[in-house]
Amino acid sequence: MRIVTFASGSTGNCSLITEGRTNILIDAGISMRRTLAALETLGLTPRDLCGVLITHEHSDHISGLPMLVKHYGVKVFAPKALCGVLAGMKPQITNNLNCMPEDDKAELGGIAVSCFRTPHDAAYSVGYRFEGENIIAYATDTGSISDELVRGLEGAELALIEANHDVEMLKTGPYPYYLKQRIISPRGHLSNNDSGKLALHLAKSGTRHIILGHLSRENNTPELAYNTVNDAVSTENAEISVAPMNNLLAVTVGERVKCLV
Repeated sequence: MRIVTFASGSTGNCSLITEGRTNILIDAGISMRRTLAALETLGLTPRDLCGVLITHEHSDHISGLPMLVKHYGVKVFAPKALCGVLAGMKPQITNNLNCMPEDDKAELGGIAVSCFRTPHDAAYSVGYRFEGENIIAYATDTGSISDELVRGLEGAELALIEANHDVEMLKTGPYPYYLKQRIISPRGHLSNNDSGKLALHLAKSGTRHIILGHLSRENNTPELAYNTVNDAVSTENAEISVAPMNNLLAVTVGERVKCLV
């Protein structure tokens, strides 16, 4: 099982879970053109997708969705409450919306997919867990480390979690006060330090590869995020990677990281 991040950050988010011939997109927060180019790099087209899972309704996670639906008829999956929000925001995708159970697993192309709530200031925000030959878990946009978040991630061999900002960079940075307060709130975004705490817990539960995603361009750097989280898990057998904002990063469970340009 493999995850390929197409884009990760406040300007757009999109990733792909693959196993055999099963291909599942997570979010569509970049242009259709960029999504098509990323898929082409992997020898795929949107017609090879089982569907697109949406984590929440913010624009950096759904901006490219209407065009994918319009031109390729992709199926869109989300919990019922989020489907309602998406239908209200993007009525043109309503016929392609499929509601996922929140207390059970849905099977997409042989992979069992389940969702769990994440603490974020969206109308409805979730992370996803994928169980096939391996287990991969995915959760960004998490203002704090909730019990449900931890349960959704625990035991995954590979996990992508948020490391959005360095607290000192945020405090001294150019953002207005209200935006800083939103980011550091329990329903905002996870700091590098808190990401390190979460990563350590996951490493202790058996996670062997942790990808850091949704880094802020203004309030973080890949080096700061990596060093903070890597130091936090230094006593455990876990490898840390940072998802690029724009380039492709591919990680197969149990294998080395590959950067795809």
